[in-house]
Amino acid sequence: MSRAQLALNVDDLDEAITFYSKLLRTAPAKIKPGYANFAVADPPLKLVLIENPGHGGTLNHLGVEVGTSEAVHAEIARLSEVGMFTQEEMGATCCFAVQDKVWVTGPAGEKWEVYTVLDDSEHFGQESSAVGDQRGACACNQSHSSEGEGANATDAASCC
Repeated sequence: MSRAQLALNVDDLDEAITFYSKLLRTAPAKIKPGYANFAVADPPLKLVLIENPGHGGTLNHLGVEVGTSEAVHAEIARLSEVGMFTQEEMGATCCFAVQDKVWVTGPAGEKWEVYTVLDDSEHFGQESSAVGDQRGACACNQSHSSEGEGANATDAASCC
């Protein structure tokens, strides 16, 4: 199964969970400190909410969730064949999950990931080298990482 992913920065996680639960007619699939995700069946969507006070209502990153690591590797090959620069992260802990993923950057600087979830994790994750200075998921929101350190909008990365 493949589905689009939309990762949003939100000012207030509880308020956003309430809103999106009503809008999407489903409860979150995962809630952790500063993080929630919805696995929506119809339309097929993974909605990720990342608490990032002062940046609510902004796009964090986009993605496509695929079913297997083989599908991620097939996308790496396909994207490389069409001349797109890719950055791979295999076995990365991100957004309370262990994932294999590949990143590409759109023409306006928007970050896209193609990823699969390998396992659940109790840790928010590590900084993604693929996204650079955007704040958001994983260590891009270091205040929710296992280290517990704060971060500002220019010193963190994105992954989910």
